[in-house]
Amino acid sequence: MDYFKKTILPILLAGIWINISETLRWLFLVQPYWLEFHQKLGIELPEEPINMIIWMIWGFIFATTIFILSRKFNLWQTTFLSWFLFLPLLWIVLWNLGLLPEGVVLIAAPLGLLEAFVAAWICQKMSPRKS
Repeated sequence: MDYFKKTILPILLAGIWINISETLRWLFLVQPYWLEFHQKLGIELPEEPINMIIWMIWGFIFATTIFILSRKFNLWQTTFLSWFLFLPLLWIVLWNLGLLPEGVVLIAAPLGLLEAFVAAWICQKMSPRKS
């Protein structure tokens, strides 16, 4: 039970937070730019359930990484390390493929940093690291 409370539960809650944050950001801030940009390219975005499931898995992998980093680093170090590991690398890949609309990073970067901070905070509050 202690393993569940100190390991599984923080990852689950951080993953839920990340997925809610990503979904709200997508629906209310990014989706209109994204759809317009890709329509101009003649690309239809896949919106099948499997695509949503893959994004959810990505969110839980992000949460797991944050949890692992939070065992070794403080809150701010965990926030910035996890943010740099996941979000800018994703944007670089999308930009390299010509699939990243201009301006989206200006919205996504600060909100992604907030997302990583809250997830790191959840992990460290629920399972403080040993000094």
